Amino acid sequence: MATPTRAMPGPFSGLSVKLIATLIVVILAVEVVIYLPSAASFRQSWLNDRLRVGTVAARVLDAVPDAMDLPRMLTDRLLTSAGAIAIVYRREGQSQLIELEGAETPREALTVDMRQRDPATLILGALDTLLFGSNRTLRIVGNEDGQADRTIEVLMPEAPLRAELLLYSRNLFFLSVILAIITSAVLYVFVSRILIAPIRRLTGNLVEFSGAPENAALIVVPSDRRDEIGIMERELAAMESDIYSMLRQRRHLADLGLAVAKINHDLRNTLTSAQLLSDQVANVDDPKVQRLAPRLVQSIDKAIGFAQSVLDYGRQSATPPRPVPVDLHLLLDEAAFDAGLVGHPTVRWRNGVPDAVTISADPDQFARIFDNLLKNAREALEAANGKIEAPYVEIGYSETADWLTLSVSDNGPGLPPRARDNLFVAFEGSARAGGTGLGLAIARELTEAHGGKIGFVDQPQGTRFDVTLPRSIRIA
Repeated sequence: MATPTRAMPGPFSGLSVKLIATLIVVILAVEVVIYLPSAASFRQSWLNDRLRVGTVAARVLDAVPDAMDLPRMLTDRLLTSAGAIAIVYRREGQSQLIELEGAETPREALTVDMRQRDPATLILGALDTLLFGSNRTLRIVGNEDGQADRTIEVLMPEAPLRAELLLYSRNLFFLSVILAIITSAVLYVFVSRILIAPIRRLTGNLVEFSGAPENAALIVVPSDRRDEIGIMERELAAMESDIYSMLRQRRHLADLGLAVAKINHDLRNTLTSAQLLSDQVANVDDPKVQRLAPRLVQSIDKAIGFAQSVLDYGRQSATPPRPVPVDLHLLLDEAAFDAGLVGHPTVRWRNGVPDAVTISADPDQFARIFDNLLKNAREALEAANGKIEAPYVEIGYSETADWLTLSVSDNGPGLPPRARDNLFVAFEGSARAGGTGLGLAIARELTEAHGGKIGFVDQPQGTRFDVTLPRSIRIA
């Protein structure tokens, strides 16, 4: 598995470059949206200018009773100024025509009605001119000064309009690019100061601190900002301080644990020697010795058990489970035997798991879960000193569509409040005086390693722990 890189992004792959690129793209996209009505307005204005020349020509025609009396030079000048081939003036059911000398009137022309001014028509007209206006002829139709009974038609080639519209589009494009760059630069400077620079500072700090979390000098110093960046800085500083403190504490605990393990080993050897001596003292006939010897032996045995449990917890392996097919009923019987329940003189043992249940689990780790739970139940019943009628320990079994549950229960005195408040906490969750609470802590770790969970179930009498495992763990 490849190790993820911790290097800061390069100058062309960082957040700032992406921000500038995004700003330019967004601004250009906005310009495109603005361009369409702008191009439509430019085309409309251009056509209106030609129509105005046609209106002037119409007024000239209106002033002269017979258009044939107009000098050819005047009519050609009017048509040339409008860029038109012909102008038609319609009024009161009559039509008058002025044609450019030597020009051929085309058979087909694209009609542009200047009386239609809805935005969709204007935008589609501008796009049509840009795409297909190279070799067409336009027939521009409009009214004279808003008078519906007087119509002016200007016949002209569309190519000049397309050429000027392309020039306008090109100029607008370059202007948009310049504006986009300037706007992006201004926004970048502004955003960089309030956003990009603090983010790069925090990112660089994360990279440096992750490489040396034991260095307190690398803990970020938060600013006085009250926005989200300021909150992030303060939370990051608090998190890095916690990590630094936690690492120091763990290092101290590791060193302390190593020292305790060495002391514990020597202490266990000393206690073992003391146990041998206490066994010999127990055989002395002195009545006082006979009275005190059992207490001495019990205290030494308890000290040896405590030392052994601490050593076992320290040697607890973090190896992941290695699941194999396991007969669940047989495995629990073996765990009960190791816990001292099988053949116990007073405590009855019952295994409620069906014989045909096979699961996929690590047999050693799985057996240790129930060894700890069953041993705790046995010790609780033994500590009751015969006050429990017909003491028993049993394992119940139930299944649902997604889970299977193994319930370890007894009819003992139950857990005291202090133990309930610290369940599954090493050295704090013991129900017995002088206990370590390591059994439940280990049981929880091993259950979670198998994808399950363990919990205490409150009931009127006795103690019950439910070990819940995913249904997929079962084979048959």
